[in-house]
Amino acid sequence: MASCQKEIVRLMHRYLDGELVSGEKRKLKAHLESCDNCQQHFLELKKTIAFVQSASHLQAPEGFTENVLLSLPKEVKTIGMQRWIRKHPFFVAASLFLTLMTGGFFSLWQQETENFAFTKHENLQVENDTVIIPAGEKVKGDIVVENGNIRIEGEVQGNVTVINGEQYMASAGNVTGDIEEIDEAFGWMWFKLKKTAAGVFD
Repeated sequence: MASCQKEIVRLMHRYLDGELVSGEKRKLKAHLESCDNCQQHFLELKKTIAFVQSASHLQAPEGFTENVLLSLPKEVKTIGMQRWIRKHPFFVAASLFLTLMTGGFFSLWQQETENFAFTKHENLQVENDTVIIPAGEKVKGDIVVENGNIRIEGEVQGNVTVINGEQYMASAGNVTGDIEEIDEAFGWMWFKLKKTAAGVFD
């Protein structure tokens, strides 16, 4: 067979496809009668085609596809998660950013809950961890007191924010803006975000 011409193999295929003319049929028949290897090969080709044709009418039983799918092993959760991460990189980046930011803010919150600090103004007095606006004094601007208290006996022309502390207002005290007490990490974080945003846009 290996020594036979490629033309003979091509004629075999054309014969099985029903494309041979009478002259080619005679040439193929004469060669097959004289070559046992080609004759064996030709018979194997005919058997293969007969088998494929006989199997073409077979159908899978009803519900075969569903049963095969149900019998497949379940996808491991880590693989499903990896696929989700590949499909949604923006959400993964945003989640990672928020996680890191939240962790950073909580770390900063823990550090800042230990230190007493306040907004500096000329008219303020400080006793231990209490900021005092004395009677008759006027403070222009916002005041933020962290990890301490504020006692307002005079006037504040602005907002007063007390973080981890308390505010005391004397009967003669006056605040023209808002008074806000923050004693939770989320409230502190929101205050810091607002302050940062205001600084950027101002």
